Amino acid sequence: MKQVKHRNSASKLLLLGTVFLFTFFNPVFAQDEAAVDAAAPTETTSGGDVAKGEALFKSLCAACHRRYKKMTGPALFGVADKYEREWLYSWIKNSAAMIASGDAKAIAIYEEYNKTAMNAFPQLSNTDIDNILAYVMVPKADPPVGQKIIGSEPVDQGISMDIVLGLLALVFLMLVTVLFLVNKTLRNFAEANDIELPETEGRTPIWKAFIQNQFLVLVTAIFLLLASGYFVYGYFMQVGVDQGYAPIQPIHYSHKIHAGDNKIECKYCHSSARVSKHSGIPSLNVCMNCHKSISEVAESTATADYSKEFYDKEILKLYDAVGWDTEKQAYTGETKPVKWVRIHNLPDFAYFNHSQHVSVAGVECQTCHGPVEEMEIMYQYAPLTMGWCINCHRETNVNVADNEYYEKIHKELSKKYGVDQLTAAQMGGLECGKCHY
Repeated sequence: MKQVKHRNSASKLLLLGTVFLFTFFNPVFAQDEAAVDAAAPTETTSGGDVAKGEALFKSLCAACHRRYKKMTGPALFGVADKYEREWLYSWIKNSAAMIASGDAKAIAIYEEYNKTAMNAFPQLSNTDIDNILAYVMVPKADPPVGQKIIGSEPVDQGISMDIVLGLLALVFLMLVTVLFLVNKTLRNFAEANDIELPETEGRTPIWKAFIQNQFLVLVTAIFLLLASGYFVYGYFMQVGVDQGYAPIQPIHYSHKIHAGDNKIECKYCHSSARVSKHSGIPSLNVCMNCHKSISEVAESTATADYSKEFYDKEILKLYDAVGWDTEKQAYTGETKPVKWVRIHNLPDFAYFNHSQHVSVAGVECQTCHGPVEEMEIMYQYAPLTMGWCINCHRETNVNVADNEYYEKIHKELSKKYGVDQLTAAQMGGLECGKCHY
Protein backbone atom coordinates (compact mmCIF):
# COMPACT_ATOMS: atom_id res chain seq x y z
CA MET A 1 0.00 0.00 0.00
CA LYS A 2 1.30 3.44 -0.95
CA GLN A 3 1.78 6.15 1.67
CA VAL A 4 1.51 9.84 0.75
CA LYS A 5 1.62 13.06 2.78
CA HIS A 6 -1.85 14.55 2.96
CA ARG A 7 -1.26 18.33 2.86
CA ASN A 8 -3.87 20.74 4.22
CA SER A 9 -5.11 21.96 0.85
CA ALA A 10 -8.46 22.99 2.30
CA SER A 11 -6.99 25.91 4.28
CA LYS A 12 -5.12 27.14 1.21
CA LEU A 13 -8.27 27.06 -0.90
CA LEU A 14 -10.19 28.90 1.83
CA LEU A 15 -7.55 31.66 2.02
CA LEU A 16 -7.46 31.97 -1.77
CA GLY A 17 -11.26 32.21 -1.93
CA THR A 18 -11.36 34.95 0.74
CA VAL A 19 -8.79 37.05 -1.12
CA PHE A 20 -10.78 36.59 -4.33
CA LEU A 21 -14.04 37.72 -2.69
CA PHE A 22 -12.56 40.94 -1.25
CA THR A 23 -10.87 41.70 -4.55
CA PHE A 24 -14.10 41.17 -6.48
CA PHE A 25 -16.41 43.17 -4.20
CA ASN A 26 -14.05 46.05 -3.44
CA PRO A 27 -15.24 48.20 -6.42
CA VAL A 28 -18.80 48.05 -5.06
CA PHE A 29 -17.95 50.58 -2.36
CA ALA A 30 -16.68 53.22 -4.80
CA GLN A 31 -19.53 55.60 -5.62
CA ASP A 32 -19.54 59.04 -7.14
CA GLU A 33 -21.81 61.85 -5.99
CA ALA A 34 -23.08 64.74 -8.02
CA ALA A 35 -24.28 68.10 -6.72
CA VAL A 36 -26.34 70.75 -8.43
CA ASP A 37 -24.57 74.07 -8.81
CA ALA A 38 -27.30 76.66 -8.74
CA ALA A 39 -25.16 79.69 -8.11
CA ALA A 40 -26.31 82.84 -9.82
CA PRO A 41 -24.14 84.26 -12.60
CA THR A 42 -21.79 87.05 -11.59
CA GLU A 43 -20.68 88.29 -14.97
CA THR A 44 -21.10 91.86 -16.14
CA THR A 45 -23.96 92.44 -18.55
CA SER A 46 -24.61 95.35 -20.86
CA GLY A 47 -27.17 96.79 -18.41
CA GLY A 48 -25.04 96.62 -15.25
CA ASP A 49 -22.83 94.53 -13.01
CA VAL A 50 -24.65 91.45 -11.69
CA ALA A 51 -22.29 90.87 -8.76
CA LYS A 52 -22.59 94.45 -7.48
CA GLY A 53 -26.34 94.32 -8.07
CA GLU A 54 -26.63 91.15 -6.00
CA ALA A 55 -24.87 92.79 -3.06
CA LEU A 56 -27.13 95.86 -3.24
CA PHE A 57 -30.26 93.75 -3.64
CA LYS A 58 -29.51 91.61 -0.59
CA SER A 59 -28.72 94.61 1.60
CA LEU A 60 -31.57 96.92 0.50
CA CYS A 61 -34.31 94.99 -1.29
CA ALA A 62 -34.40 91.40 -0.01
CA ALA A 63 -36.52 92.25 3.04
CA CYS A 64 -39.56 92.90 0.80
CA HIS A 65 -38.75 91.47 -2.63
CA ARG A 66 -37.83 88.21 -4.33
CA ARG A 67 -36.73 87.83 -7.90
CA TYR A 68 -39.10 85.07 -8.98
CA LYS A 69 -42.06 85.27 -6.56
CA LYS A 70 -44.23 87.82 -4.81
CA MET A 71 -43.58 88.75 -1.23
CA THR A 72 -44.37 92.05 0.51
CA GLY A 73 -43.69 93.60 -2.87
CA PRO A 74 -43.90 92.23 -6.42
CA ALA A 75 -41.52 89.72 -7.98
CA LEU A 76 -38.79 91.72 -9.70
CA PHE A 77 -37.79 89.38 -12.52
CA GLY A 78 -38.81 91.06 -15.78
CA VAL A 79 -39.42 94.45 -14.19
CA ALA A 80 -36.90 96.13 -16.51
CA ASP A 81 -38.94 95.01 -19.52
CA LYS A 82 -42.26 96.08 -17.99
CA TYR A 83 -41.35 99.66 -17.07
CA GLU A 84 -39.21 102.35 -18.64
CA ARG A 85 -35.75 102.76 -17.18
CA GLU A 86 -36.22 106.45 -16.28
CA TRP A 87 -39.49 105.64 -14.53
CA LEU A 88 -37.72 102.94 -12.48
CA TYR A 89 -35.01 105.40 -11.45
CA SER A 90 -37.63 107.78 -10.06
CA TRP A 91 -39.72 105.04 -8.45
CA ILE A 92 -36.81 103.40 -6.61
CA LYS A 93 -35.37 106.69 -5.37
CA ASN A 94 -38.68 108.08 -4.06
CA SER A 95 -41.86 106.08 -4.65
CA ALA A 96 -43.93 108.19 -2.24
CA ALA A 97 -43.31 111.34 -4.31
CA MET A 98 -44.50 109.59 -7.48
CA ILE A 99 -47.68 108.39 -5.76
CA ALA A 100 -48.34 111.90 -4.43
CA SER A 101 -47.84 113.34 -7.92
CA GLY A 102 -50.65 111.12 -9.24
CA ASP A 103 -48.52 108.82 -11.43
CA ALA A 104 -50.93 106.11 -12.65
CA LYS A 105 -48.41 103.26 -12.60
CA ALA A 106 -47.18 104.18 -9.13
CA ILE A 107 -50.72 104.37 -7.74
CA ALA A 108 -51.63 101.01 -9.32
CA ILE A 109 -48.71 99.26 -7.63
CA TYR A 110 -49.49 100.99 -4.33
CA GLU A 111 -53.13 99.86 -4.44
CA GLU A 112 -52.28 96.29 -5.56
CA TYR A 113 -49.98 95.69 -2.61
CA ASN A 114 -52.33 96.89 0.14
CA LYS A 115 -50.97 100.44 0.16
CA THR A 116 -47.69 99.23 1.61
CA ALA A 117 -45.19 102.07 1.44
CA MET A 118 -41.88 101.34 -0.23
CA ASN A 119 -38.71 102.69 1.35
CA ALA A 120 -37.02 105.54 -0.47
CA PHE A 121 -33.44 105.08 -1.67
CA PRO A 122 -32.21 108.54 -2.70
CA GLN A 123 -28.63 107.45 -2.03
CA LEU A 124 -28.67 105.08 -5.02
CA SER A 125 -27.21 106.35 -8.26
CA ASN A 126 -28.58 105.37 -11.67
CA THR A 127 -25.59 103.05 -12.05
CA ASP A 128 -26.46 101.33 -8.76
CA ILE A 129 -30.03 100.84 -9.95
CA ASP A 130 -28.76 99.46 -13.27
CA ASN A 131 -26.70 96.92 -11.33
CA ILE A 132 -29.72 95.87 -9.26
CA LEU A 133 -31.86 95.51 -12.38
CA ALA A 134 -29.13 93.45 -14.04
CA TYR A 135 -29.22 91.06 -11.09
CA VAL A 136 -33.01 90.69 -10.90
CA MET A 137 -33.21 90.10 -14.68
CA VAL A 138 -31.02 86.97 -14.55
CA PRO A 139 -33.24 83.99 -15.53
CA LYS A 140 -33.80 81.31 -12.93
CA ALA A 141 -31.32 78.46 -13.35
CA ASP A 142 -32.82 74.99 -13.77
CA PRO A 143 -31.03 71.81 -12.64
CA PRO A 144 -29.43 69.83 -15.50
CA VAL A 145 -31.87 67.46 -17.21
CA GLY A 146 -31.81 64.00 -15.69
CA GLN A 147 -29.82 65.02 -12.62
CA LYS A 148 -31.44 64.40 -9.26
CA ILE A 149 -31.56 67.16 -6.68
CA ILE A 150 -29.97 65.99 -3.48
CA GLY A 151 -32.31 66.22 -0.51
CA SER A 152 -35.49 66.77 -2.55
CA GLU A 153 -36.06 63.13 -3.43
CA PRO A 154 -34.45 59.77 -2.67
CA VAL A 155 -31.15 59.23 -4.45
CA ASP A 156 -30.10 55.77 -5.56
CA GLN A 157 -27.17 54.75 -3.39
CA GLY A 158 -26.26 51.67 -5.45
CA ILE A 159 -25.89 48.23 -3.89
CA SER A 160 -26.54 48.40 -0.15
CA MET A 161 -24.11 47.06 2.44
CA ASP A 162 -26.67 44.47 3.62
CA ILE A 163 -26.86 42.93 0.16
CA VAL A 164 -23.07 42.81 -0.16
CA LEU A 165 -22.66 41.17 3.25
CA GLY A 166 -25.42 38.71 2.44
CA LEU A 167 -23.73 37.74 -0.81
CA LEU A 168 -20.38 37.35 0.95
CA ALA A 169 -21.94 35.10 3.60
CA LEU A 170 -23.66 33.00 0.92
CA VAL A 171 -20.48 32.59 -1.13
CA PHE A 172 -18.47 31.75 2.00
CA LEU A 173 -21.02 29.08 2.98
CA MET A 174 -20.91 27.62 -0.52
CA LEU A 175 -17.10 27.60 -0.42
CA VAL A 176 -17.03 25.75 2.91
CA THR A 177 -19.52 23.20 1.56
CA VAL A 178 -17.44 22.66 -1.59
CA LEU A 179 -14.25 22.22 0.46
CA PHE A 180 -15.97 19.69 2.69
CA LEU A 181 -17.19 17.71 -0.33
CA VAL A 182 -13.75 17.86 -1.98
CA ASN A 183 -12.09 16.62 1.20
CA LYS A 184 -14.57 13.75 1.47
CA THR A 185 -14.11 12.84 -2.20
CA LEU A 186 -10.32 12.80 -1.84
CA ARG A 187 -10.53 10.49 1.16
CA ASN A 188 -12.87 8.14 -0.69
CA PHE A 189 -10.51 8.21 -3.67
CA ALA A 190 -7.54 7.37 -1.40
CA GLU A 191 -9.37 4.44 0.17
CA ALA A 192 -10.43 3.11 -3.25
CA ASN A 193 -6.83 3.16 -4.49
CA ASP A 194 -5.31 1.67 -1.32
CA ILE A 195 -3.50 4.91 -0.47
CA GLU A 196 -2.62 5.03 3.20
CA LEU A 197 -3.35 8.33 4.93
CA PRO A 198 -1.06 9.35 7.81
CA GLU A 199 -2.56 8.67 11.20
CA THR A 200 -2.75 11.54 13.65
CA GLU A 201 -0.96 11.03 16.93
CA GLY A 202 -3.14 10.74 19.98
CA ARG A 203 -3.35 14.03 21.86
CA THR A 204 -5.00 15.15 25.07
CA PRO A 205 -8.40 16.75 24.32
CA ILE A 206 -8.37 20.53 24.54
CA TRP A 207 -11.12 20.66 27.17
CA LYS A 208 -9.23 18.24 29.41
CA ALA A 209 -5.98 20.19 29.08
CA PHE A 210 -7.88 23.39 29.89
CA ILE A 211 -9.35 21.94 33.11
CA GLN A 212 -5.95 20.70 34.25
CA ASN A 213 -4.46 24.23 33.90
CA GLN A 214 -5.72 26.00 37.05
CA PHE A 215 -4.16 29.37 36.15
CA LEU A 216 -5.92 29.39 32.78
CA VAL A 217 -9.21 28.49 34.46
CA LEU A 218 -8.82 31.40 36.92
CA VAL A 219 -7.96 33.92 34.20
CA THR A 220 -10.89 32.73 32.06
CA ALA A 221 -13.31 33.00 35.00
CA ILE A 222 -12.19 36.57 35.75
CA PHE A 223 -12.50 37.49 32.07
CA LEU A 224 -16.00 36.03 31.85
CA LEU A 225 -17.11 37.90 34.98
CA LEU A 226 -15.79 41.22 33.70
CA ALA A 227 -17.25 40.64 30.24
CA SER A 228 -20.62 39.66 31.72
CA GLY A 229 -20.65 42.78 33.90
CA TYR A 230 -19.80 44.95 30.91
CA PHE A 231 -22.57 43.55 28.73
CA VAL A 232 -25.13 43.58 31.55
CA TYR A 233 -24.28 47.24 32.25
CA GLY A 234 -24.57 48.03 28.54
CA TYR A 235 -27.95 46.31 28.38
CA PHE A 236 -29.38 48.22 31.34
CA MET A 237 -28.02 51.50 29.97
CA GLN A 238 -30.41 51.03 27.05
CA VAL A 239 -33.39 51.40 29.38
CA GLY A 240 -34.48 55.05 29.39
CA VAL A 241 -31.14 56.33 28.03
CA ASP A 242 -31.60 57.81 24.56
CA GLN A 243 -28.23 59.43 23.91
CA GLY A 244 -27.82 59.99 20.17
CA TYR A 245 -31.58 59.83 19.51
CA ALA A 246 -32.29 61.89 16.37
CA PRO A 247 -35.86 61.40 15.11
CA ILE A 248 -37.08 62.65 11.75
CA GLN A 249 -39.36 65.65 12.34
CA PRO A 250 -42.46 66.50 10.25
CA ILE A 251 -40.75 69.74 9.21
CA HIS A 252 -36.99 69.69 8.75
CA TYR A 253 -35.58 72.35 11.07
CA SER A 254 -31.86 73.07 10.87
CA HIS A 255 -30.36 74.40 14.10
CA LYS A 256 -27.13 74.78 12.14
CA ILE A 257 -28.73 77.40 9.88
CA HIS A 258 -30.74 79.22 12.54
CA ALA A 259 -28.49 79.10 15.63
CA GLY A 260 -25.20 78.66 13.78
CA ASP A 261 -25.19 80.57 10.49
CA ASN A 262 -27.79 83.21 11.45
CA LYS A 263 -26.72 83.50 15.12
CA ILE A 264 -30.28 83.40 16.47
CA GLU A 265 -30.22 83.28 20.27
CA CYS A 266 -31.57 79.97 21.65
CA LYS A 267 -33.95 81.75 24.02
CA TYR A 268 -35.55 83.75 21.21
CA CYS A 269 -37.40 80.59 20.16
CA HIS A 270 -37.26 78.75 23.51
CA SER A 271 -38.24 81.81 25.54
CA SER A 272 -39.92 79.85 28.36
CA ALA A 273 -36.52 78.43 29.39
CA ARG A 274 -35.90 81.72 31.23
CA VAL A 275 -38.96 81.52 33.49
CA SER A 276 -40.34 78.00 33.35
CA LYS A 277 -39.55 74.40 34.15
CA HIS A 278 -39.77 73.56 30.44
CA SER A 279 -37.93 75.18 27.55
CA GLY A 280 -40.97 74.44 25.40
CA ILE A 281 -41.48 73.78 21.71
CA PRO A 282 -41.81 77.16 19.95
CA SER A 283 -45.25 77.89 18.53
CA LEU A 284 -45.37 78.44 14.78
CA ASN A 285 -46.15 82.13 15.13
CA VAL A 286 -42.56 82.52 16.39
CA CYS A 287 -41.35 80.97 13.14
CA MET A 288 -43.55 83.34 11.15
CA ASN A 289 -41.95 86.37 12.79
CA CYS A 290 -39.14 85.83 10.29
CA HIS A 291 -40.68 83.59 7.65
CA LYS A 292 -43.36 86.06 6.64
CA SER A 293 -40.49 87.70 4.80
CA ILE A 294 -38.20 84.71 4.26
CA SER A 295 -39.96 82.34 1.88
CA GLU A 296 -36.82 80.75 0.46
CA VAL A 297 -33.23 80.21 1.50
CA ALA A 298 -30.18 81.70 -0.15
CA GLU A 299 -28.49 79.64 -2.82
CA SER A 300 -25.35 79.49 -0.68
CA THR A 301 -27.32 77.66 2.03
CA ALA A 302 -27.43 74.44 0.00
CA THR A 303 -25.03 71.69 1.07
CA ALA A 304 -23.93 68.35 -0.33
CA ASP A 305 -26.75 66.68 1.63
CA TYR A 306 -29.57 69.22 1.30
CA SER A 307 -30.40 71.31 -1.74
CA LYS A 308 -31.97 74.76 -1.87
CA GLU A 309 -35.15 73.19 -3.28
CA PHE A 310 -35.33 70.88 -0.25
CA TYR A 311 -35.14 73.76 2.25
CA ASP A 312 -37.68 75.82 0.27
CA LYS A 313 -40.15 72.91 0.38
CA GLU A 314 -39.77 72.72 4.17
CA ILE A 315 -40.68 76.41 4.43
CA LEU A 316 -43.79 75.66 2.36
CA LYS A 317 -44.72 72.99 4.94
CA LEU A 318 -44.63 75.74 7.58
CA TYR A 319 -46.91 77.94 5.46
CA ASP A 320 -49.31 75.02 4.98
CA ALA A 321 -49.45 74.41 8.73
CA VAL A 322 -50.17 78.04 9.70
CA GLY A 323 -52.39 78.73 6.68
CA TRP A 324 -50.22 81.42 5.09
CA ASP A 325 -51.07 82.51 1.53
CA THR A 326 -47.82 83.61 -0.11
CA GLU A 327 -49.62 85.31 -2.98
CA LYS A 328 -51.98 87.41 -0.85
CA GLN A 329 -49.49 87.71 2.03
CA ALA A 330 -52.27 86.91 4.49
CA TYR A 331 -53.49 84.08 6.71
CA THR A 332 -56.29 81.90 5.36
CA GLY A 333 -57.48 80.72 8.77
CA GLU A 334 -57.00 77.05 7.80
CA THR A 335 -54.35 75.60 10.10
CA LYS A 336 -52.90 72.13 10.60
CA PRO A 337 -51.13 70.79 13.70
CA VAL A 338 -47.45 69.91 13.42
CA LYS A 339 -46.75 66.71 15.35
CA TRP A 340 -43.20 67.32 16.53
CA VAL A 341 -41.31 64.34 17.96
CA ARG A 342 -39.92 65.00 21.43
CA ILE A 343 -36.19 64.27 21.78
CA HIS A 344 -35.22 65.06 25.39
CA ASN A 345 -37.56 63.31 27.81
CA LEU A 346 -36.70 62.79 31.48
CA PRO A 347 -38.57 60.15 33.52
CA ASP A 348 -41.55 61.32 35.55
CA PHE A 349 -39.79 60.72 38.88
CA ALA A 350 -37.00 63.19 38.03
CA TYR A 351 -37.54 66.94 38.45
CA PHE A 352 -35.60 69.41 36.29
CA ASN A 353 -36.20 73.14 36.05
CA HIS A 354 -34.81 75.04 33.06
CA SER A 355 -35.16 78.48 34.63
CA GLN A 356 -33.20 77.39 37.71
CA HIS A 357 -30.28 76.36 35.50
CA VAL A 358 -30.54 78.98 32.74
CA SER A 359 -31.51 82.14 34.64
CA VAL A 360 -30.20 81.45 38.17
CA ALA A 361 -27.13 79.31 37.55
CA GLY A 362 -26.30 80.80 34.15
CA VAL A 363 -25.69 77.41 32.56
CA GLU A 364 -25.20 77.58 28.79
CA CYS A 365 -27.60 75.57 26.63
CA GLN A 366 -24.64 73.74 25.05
CA THR A 367 -23.64 72.28 28.43
CA CYS A 368 -26.53 69.81 28.27
CA HIS A 369 -27.58 69.95 24.63
CA GLY A 370 -24.15 69.96 23.00
CA PRO A 371 -23.06 72.01 19.96
CA VAL A 372 -26.60 72.74 18.80
CA GLU A 373 -25.32 75.45 16.45
CA GLU A 374 -23.60 72.71 14.43
CA MET A 375 -26.52 70.26 14.29
CA GLU A 376 -28.36 69.93 10.99
CA ILE A 377 -30.62 67.35 12.63
CA MET A 378 -31.19 67.79 16.35
CA TYR A 379 -30.19 64.83 18.52
CA GLN A 380 -29.78 64.06 22.22
CA TYR A 381 -26.18 64.94 23.01
CA ALA A 382 -25.85 63.87 26.66
CA PRO A 383 -27.06 60.64 28.34
CA LEU A 384 -29.06 62.67 30.92
CA THR A 385 -28.60 59.91 33.50
CA MET A 386 -28.51 60.56 37.25
CA GLY A 387 -24.76 59.94 37.31
CA TRP A 388 -24.24 62.49 34.56
CA CYS A 389 -26.23 65.15 36.44
CA ILE A 390 -24.45 64.41 39.74
CA ASN A 391 -21.07 64.70 38.09
CA CYS A 392 -22.05 68.13 36.71
CA HIS A 393 -23.15 69.26 40.19
CA ARG A 394 -19.81 68.15 41.60
CA GLU A 395 -17.80 70.06 38.99
CA THR A 396 -19.84 73.28 38.64
CA ASN A 397 -19.03 76.16 40.98
CA VAL A 398 -21.87 78.30 42.29
CA ASN A 399 -21.61 81.96 41.29
CA VAL A 400 -22.05 83.88 44.54
CA ALA A 401 -20.70 87.22 43.31
CA ASP A 402 -23.21 90.05 43.84
CA ASN A 403 -25.78 87.54 45.08
CA GLU A 404 -26.96 88.29 48.60
CA TYR A 405 -29.01 85.11 48.68
CA TYR A 406 -25.86 83.00 48.91
CA GLU A 407 -23.79 85.39 51.06
CA LYS A 408 -24.51 83.89 54.49
CA ILE A 409 -24.61 80.25 53.45
CA HIS A 410 -21.42 80.70 51.44
CA LYS A 411 -19.52 81.91 54.51
CA GLU A 412 -20.74 78.99 56.62
CA LEU A 413 -20.07 76.29 54.03
CA SER A 414 -16.70 77.77 53.05
CA LYS A 415 -15.54 77.32 56.67
CA LYS A 416 -17.04 73.83 56.79
CA TYR A 417 -15.34 72.57 53.63
CA GLY A 418 -12.27 74.81 53.80
CA VAL A 419 -12.67 76.14 50.26
CA ASP A 420 -13.25 79.51 48.60
CA GLN A 421 -15.46 78.23 45.77
CA LEU A 422 -18.46 76.03 46.46
CA THR A 423 -19.86 73.55 43.98
CA ALA A 424 -23.54 72.83 43.45
CA ALA A 425 -23.01 69.51 45.23
CA GLN A 426 -21.63 71.23 48.35
CA MET A 427 -24.64 73.55 48.32
CA GLY A 428 -26.99 70.59 48.57
CA GLY A 429 -27.11 69.56 44.93
CA LEU A 430 -26.71 65.87 45.82
CA GLU A 431 -29.70 65.64 48.15
CA CYS A 432 -32.24 63.15 46.83
CA GLY A 433 -35.15 65.48 47.49
CA LYS A 434 -33.77 68.14 45.19
CA CYS A 435 -34.69 66.09 42.12
CA HIS A 436 -36.97 63.32 43.45
CA TYR A 437 -40.08 64.33 45.36
